[in-house]
Amino acid sequence: MNGKQVLTEDFQNIVEAGLPLDEFKGKSFLITGATGLIGSLLVQTLLYCNQEHAMDAKVYAMVRDTEKAKKIFGENPSGLEYVVADLAKGEIAAEFACDYVIHAAAVTTSKLMVSDPVGTIRTAIDGTEKLLKLAVEKKASSFVYISSMEVYGQPKSDGKTAEKDLGYIDIGTVRSCYPEGKRMCECLCNAYAAQYGLNVKSARLAQTFGAGILPTENRVFAQFARSAINGENIVLHTTGESEGNYVYTADAVRAILMLLVNGTSGEAYNIANEESHTTIRNMAELVAEQIANNQIQVVIDIPKDAASFGYAPPVKMRLDASKMCALGWKPTVGLADAYRRMIAWMNE
Repeated sequence: MNGKQVLTEDFQNIVEAGLPLDEFKGKSFLITGATGLIGSLLVQTLLYCNQEHAMDAKVYAMVRDTEKAKKIFGENPSGLEYVVADLAKGEIAAEFACDYVIHAAAVTTSKLMVSDPVGTIRTAIDGTEKLLKLAVEKKASSFVYISSMEVYGQPKSDGKTAEKDLGYIDIGTVRSCYPEGKRMCECLCNAYAAQYGLNVKSARLAQTFGAGILPTENRVFAQFARSAINGENIVLHTTGESEGNYVYTADAVRAILMLLVNGTSGEAYNIANEESHTTIRNMAELVAEQIANNQIQVVIDIPKDAASFGYAPPVKMRLDASKMCALGWKPTVGLADAYRRMIAWMNE
């Protein structure tokens, strides 16, 4: 199966797993971060539903660079319009109806978090409030804020981490601009829910990867996959002890779209495949053994200036996804298959 077939199969699986097509029919969606991983897949899923299932939705993709967007979505996809804006600067001009908002824009590059922590915080908080204000003005039916498992910091216990189990974040560490920014944005969302009656939910994503990742993606999962493709050893710049929580891209997209309709306002939801829980080191070993058929090895090489890379601090956490599953969601793709599907896409 080639990469495009994998992605098309993902879209169809999202639909067949209970996507509320009738609820979305003829509605308008505003999606920020539309050239990022999650945003781009949300846009493509909705366009697929328009084309294959006559959903007749209008999709407004907020981007900073339309040329970059066209490389992802093509020249003139039916039902798609671009909203050119930089959430860190100026206001948002939106002369259109807006039934649903998904705010997926964020700084996700670790090096940028430590080189521009002020910009990371300001983009998160200022950008989120602009979107919340817009949603209130447009009387949006529902809003989903894309948060992160990093809001938990260092968990208090060794058991499963549920939505109420916030742990410790060292605000003296510059990289804490990212998890603290996410926490503040969730708090802001809940304030808008309480004060303005906005139907807003937070989706706390585990590390999300799979078919549809962008060519510029350089997070650890993409680096491992490229090592397998190129027959090169996987080099870890940490001891790999951190426990990772993962979810396949299509499973995450389905959960987010379900939250638009089924989630409870003012609530947060973990989105993770509990079966895809492992340490970074063990995931590297899985790729070397099962994906690269033992043709490569895992090598640990910790640089002296490791702090400048902006790596998240080591954490031991196992996300509890039962709250999301109670809405009828169930992850379908495990860790090894997530790599196989992603690599098929990367080889396209």
